[in-house]
Amino acid sequence: MATKIYNKRKGVLLEVICYLYVFLFVYAATSKLLVFDEFKIQIGQSHMLTLFTDVVAWGIPFLEILIALLLIIPRFRLLGMYASFCLMVMFTTYIAVILNFSDDIPCSCGGVIEKLGWTEHLIFNAVFVILAFIGIIILYDQKKRINTPKHTKKKLYRSLLIYTISSAGFIILLFVFTKTELERDTSFKRGFLYYPPKKIHELDLEYNGHYFAGAADGQIYLGYPRSPLYLKVLDTTLQNVQDLHLKMDKDSLPMRSPQVRVIPPYFFLMDGTIPYVLRGNTKDWKAHAVMEEPLYFTNAEPIDSVTLAIRSISSKTNEFALGTIKLSDSSKMTLSHNLLKKQVDGVFDVDGMLQYNKQQEQLIYTYRYRNQYIVANDSLQLELLGKTIDTISQAQIEVGTIASKNQQKLSAPAVSVNKLSTTFGKYLFINSERLGSKESEVVWKKSSVIDVYDMEKNSYQFSFYVDDIEGKKLKAIRVLNDKFFGLIGNHIVVYQLGDRFKYITPDTTATQSSEQEHLEAK
Repeated sequence: MATKIYNKRKGVLLEVICYLYVFLFVYAATSKLLVFDEFKIQIGQSHMLTLFTDVVAWGIPFLEILIALLLIIPRFRLLGMYASFCLMVMFTTYIAVILNFSDDIPCSCGGVIEKLGWTEHLIFNAVFVILAFIGIIILYDQKKRINTPKHTKKKLYRSLLIYTISSAGFIILLFVFTKTELERDTSFKRGFLYYPPKKIHELDLEYNGHYFAGAADGQIYLGYPRSPLYLKVLDTTLQNVQDLHLKMDKDSLPMRSPQVRVIPPYFFLMDGTIPYVLRGNTKDWKAHAVMEEPLYFTNAEPIDSVTLAIRSISSKTNEFALGTIKLSDSSKMTLSHNLLKKQVDGVFDVDGMLQYNKQQEQLIYTYRYRNQYIVANDSLQLELLGKTIDTISQAQIEVGTIASKNQQKLSAPAVSVNKLSTTFGKYLFINSERLGSKESEVVWKKSSVIDVYDMEKNSYQFSFYVDDIEGKKLKAIRVLNDKFFGLIGNHIVVYQLGDRFKYITPDTTATQSSEQEHLEAK
C-alpha cells in the first residue's frame, strides 16, 4: 500500500515536471518567434554566437518546441527529459561564461524570463536542471517497472555526469574557439616616455558605479547613479572626502537616467530622456528647474551657467546631431547637422563622447568607432577634425532593424576604437581599445592605455599605461591641471603628469617641457 502511494506521488511529480518544461519551452519559443527580428539581433550581438546567428536563431525555438512535444508523448518522455536536461545545462553554462569572461551580455530568452536579473536567471536555470535530473530518475525507474538495482543506478548517474560534462564542455569550447583575440594593428606605433606618469594616490570608494561629475578648483566631484542626489567631493590627494546631498525645489522627479555636472559656482541635475534640467549654486546645493520647454537630449555638458552643449536626435534627419541649449528666458535648442559625419546610419556610426573644454572654450567630440575627433567652437563651427593614431577611419558596424518596434540595434559586435576620452587645456586624452605595433600583450591585458594629443598642433604626443586593479579596467577618466584621475572598479586613482600639463592661461608665455625628447618607441 505504502509503495503504491509512493509510486503515485512520484507519478504526480513527474507530470508536474514534464508540464512545467512544456510550458517553459513553448512559452520561450513563442516569445522568440513573435519578436524574431529582435531575437536574431540579440543572438548576433554575442561574440560566441555571431558566426552562427541564423542557425541558432531558428534552431533554439525549433528544439524547444520539439522537446515539448517529446515530453507530451509518454513513449518519448525519457528522451525528452534527457534533451531538456542537456539544453538547460548548456543555457546555464552560457550565462555563467558570458557573465564571467565576456564583455557583451545579451539576453535572448524572450518574454518575462528576459526581465530576470542574471543571478535570478542562474537560479532559475539551476532549478530546472535539478527538476530534469529528478524527472530522469523517476522515468528510468518507471521504465524498469521496479526500483533499479544499485549498479544500474550508478550507471545512470555516470551517464548523467557524462551528459553534464558534454553539454557544459560544448559551450566552453564554443567560447574558447570564438573568443576574439587581441587584434594588433601594425600600421601604427605608440611612443612611451622613459619617465611615464606614475600613480601617486589611490582610494577605495567602497561602491562600484561612480562617475565624474566635474573637476575644478582642486576638487573632484563624483556622482552615483543609484543615488542621483548624492555627490562625493574629494581633493586631488584623495585625503579629504566629503559627502553631499543635493536638494531640489520639487518634492520629487522621475529618475530614469539622471546625471550631475559641477562647474563652480554652479551645478546641474539633468535627464534628457524625460526631460528636465535643474541648476543650483554650490553654496547651498539646492537646484531649481531652469528648462521650460521639453527639449530631449542624450548627452549634455555645461558650457556656462545658461548654456549646455548637447547631443540629440534631430527631428529633421532622425540622426544624432551636436548642438546647444540656451536656458535663459525661454529654452531654445540649436542643432548643427554638419559636425557629425554619417557613414552607416547616422546614429550608431557617430556614437561617441562629448566634452566641453573650458580652458580653450571648445566643444570636443570623440568618435567611438573611428579614428577621429571633432573640435568646434561655442557657435558650433568646426575648428578641427583631428585623427587619432589608429587607422580605422570607417565605422565597422552592422545595424539591424526591429520592425515590430521600429527600432535599430547593432546586430553584430562592433570594432571599438576609442573607449573613453577627456580633455584639459590644449590636450585630449583617449583610452584606446586597439593594440599597436610591438606592444606587449601581457602588459595590455593588465592595464589600459591612454593616448595623449595636442589639439593646437593637431598631433599625437605620447601614451602611458594605467594599471588594472583587481582585474578591473578603467571605466571613466578626468584630467585636472597636471593630475590624471581614473575610476577602476571601486577605486579612484591619481597619476602625476608632467609639468607641461600645468594649465597656463593664454596670456602667459610658457616654455614647453622637454618630455617629448624622451619618447621611446616600443
